[in-house]
Amino acid sequence: MRVYDPAGRADGSAALLYIHGGGYVLGTAAADDGVCADLARRLGALVVSVDYRLAPEHPFPGPHEDCLRALRWLHAEADELRVDRARIGVSGESAGGGLAAGLVQRAVDDGIPVRFQHLIYPMLDDRTVLRAEDSGAWHAIWTPASNRFGWTSYLGHEPGLDVAAPYAVPARRESLAGLPPTWIGVGTADLFHDEDVAYSQALRAAGVECEL
Repeated sequence: MRVYDPAGRADGSAALLYIHGGGYVLGTAAADDGVCADLARRLGALVVSVDYRLAPEHPFPGPHEDCLRALRWLHAEADELRVDRARIGVSGESAGGGLAAGLVQRAVDDGIPVRFQHLIYPMLDDRTVLRAEDSGAWHAIWTPASNRFGWTSYLGHEPGLDVAAPYAVPARRESLAGLPPTWIGVGTADLFHDEDVAYSQALRAAGVECEL
């Protein structure tokens, strides 16, 4: 983990657990030093970034468990870190957004308080692989082929099977009731657009406050 503690932060501040992107197969926490340091300064909050293990060498549940350990550590060390346990949020970008969403689901089930989730074009649904390949639509940067490789590497099997392990594919969870307030951001040309909109709709239908 990497910890970003801005100058002048007040005792009992909020904290944000940040999870980097990279399709479950790329990226490091260090690559987002600038992003996390800026977040910490602007929010006046402690930011903790997780350097989770990557697929395909470490498929699910390895990366998920790394993020869970980081969240548990943040709660356990809250007093030492001068953090308010009731004001801990989780944020993630792309695959990090998928890990964040799965982590928050796990946290709710395990009784670990999370105040807020902030999901930046999150990678939430392995079934998008099949829908995108069938449609023949073209997407820049992260393509359907990239998406297939990322999900296959993370799940340890082909995407779109009838059953998915709990927390591995956040969009597959049947009940979203009880999840914390949520912000989701996604561009209209993003491969994840439809799955992110669908997740926001499912959250609202479950009574969760969600800004899309």
